[in-house]
Amino acid sequence: MSAVTFPEFEAAALAQGYDEVLERAWQPLVELDTHTHPFAVEALVIQGEMWLTVGAQTRHLRPGDRFELDQDVPHAERYGSEGATYWVARRNAAAAA
Repeated sequence: MSAVTFPEFEAAALAQGYDEVLERAWQPLVELDTHTHPFAVEALVIQGEMWLTVGAQTRHLRPGDRFELDQDVPHAERYGSEGATYWVARRNAAAAA
């Protein structure tokens, strides 16, 4: 588990200009084919494990690991046998304009 609390993660993200902060929980063995999002993200894995593929690079992420994605970056996600939970800060395109 992370040494950072959700309120601390949320406050830091909002201070960095993110406009939405939430917890995402994924069921075991979910796979999402390559897709994009209309928002940038910064996330912190707090439980389980996942694999994030961007281009030819796949990262295996566990509790305490962070990842960032810019808006509209193609990526794929795969979640482990126990699923995964992460806190995510989003910077929506409308908010950035």
